[in-house]
Amino acid sequence: MLSKVAERLYWIARHLERVENTARLVSVYDSLLFDLPGEFDISWYNLVTLNSAEKLFESRYKNHDERNVVKFLLADDTNPSSMLSALKMVRENVRTTRDVLPQESWEMVNELSIYATKNIQQGINRSARHEFLTNIIKGCQQINGLLTGTMCRDASWQFLRLGRNLERADMTTRLLDAGAAAQLEGEVETDMHISQVVWGNVLRSSSAELSYRRTMRSAVHEKDVAEFLLEDPDFPRSFRFCIDSMINGIKNLPNNAAAKKALHTMLEVEFELDSDKRLGFEFREYLNQQQVNLGNLHQVFNQTWFAMLKRGTE
Repeated sequence: MLSKVAERLYWIARHLERVENTARLVSVYDSLLFDLPGEFDISWYNLVTLNSAEKLFESRYKNHDERNVVKFLLADDTNPSSMLSALKMVRENVRTTRDVLPQESWEMVNELSIYATKNIQQGINRSARHEFLTNIIKGCQQINGLLTGTMCRDASWQFLRLGRNLERADMTTRLLDAGAAAQLEGEVETDMHISQVVWGNVLRSSSAELSYRRTMRSAVHEKDVAEFLLEDPDFPRSFRFCIDSMINGIKNLPNNAAAKKALHTMLEVEFELDSDKRLGFEFREYLNQQQVNLGNLHQVFNQTWFAMLKRGTE
């Protein structure tokens, strides 16, 4: 497979996952602020921090209010991680790789792109936001369902798989970090109900509520949520599942030694979830390190498979 095709497939999956994750984040955060009491002060700007986009946001907006944050995350074309920017990249990469993807994928991506562009104001305005974001999430899931149900498990599929799971693992660490940050910011430990609201929304962001209840068989508790989203081997959005999926995905790809080593190293970095301590700064430092590790893993993928064309080895 040409490295340029492999790279486009990888980024199709990453950007499609990013579109869905961004829609999830805004939707769930909307619900979180509605569920929390008025005196509990959590800012919309936390979503900018969660995406490590503070510098770019500050260059564009003066106020950290809801409208500016939502516009930045959903519609701002100067933000490469905004929902519309990511969807634009999905469309462009699908257009140039149609010979290795199901024909219907181009049609479905086009339809989703047109819908998002025409109705983006619904996402920015609060009144119709839920319906708009729900339709975006459904559109992403339909495209992923098509790819999962129709593609051969060859190299093309494996590069899609790598992109999806790397992006998903990164978002899982960021969601957990957001939960820990809210706890530290708002002194959640003083109110068990509020703690359950915060960590319940972390689960909801990953569509993990049902799987959590079936696996952990307990009420929502910060340590159990962290353990489940980090270590569960069977839940598709857990950090462990994503890393294991990438390990399996590279088995039949050439020159995989460096990637395999990087992935196994990430599994060796563990955080001891002490039941007597609350999730605080040490937990956030661990999550930050795993985010750095994921960034390094992307560089390994790039140097191993995507930079081959530049080195003239094809």
